[in-house]
Amino acid sequence: MRWPDEIRDPTELLPPPTEVSEDEIAGALALMDTMTVDRLEGPEFTDRYTEALVEIIEARREDKPLPAVEEPEQPAPVLDLMAALQESVSKVKASRGDAGPADVHELP
Repeated sequence: MRWPDEIRDPTELLPPPTEVSEDEIAGALALMDTMTVDRLEGPEFTDRYTEALVEIIEARREDKPLPAVEEPEQPAPVLDLMAALQESVSKVKASRGDAGPADVHELP
């Protein structure tokens, strides 16, 4: 719940109007045509979740044991997020050189 003075006018959120040329529109439409897929068929579009759920429902309905789950050949590697973050920070510091801490600027 919000008080009336906390609600912003949605027109404040509109982006500023811009001019778009006919070439830009034609380029955008050409890009959309090249990225469009007419048929969503093939192994990359298979809904494995729904298929597995249907198998479970059918097994429960017929009082059969639940289908076996395929175990992956190798477990997925576990990432140490803190180590990755520290490595990323050290790379940025190395790319900046010995510039010291980052500058903090006031937001408008």
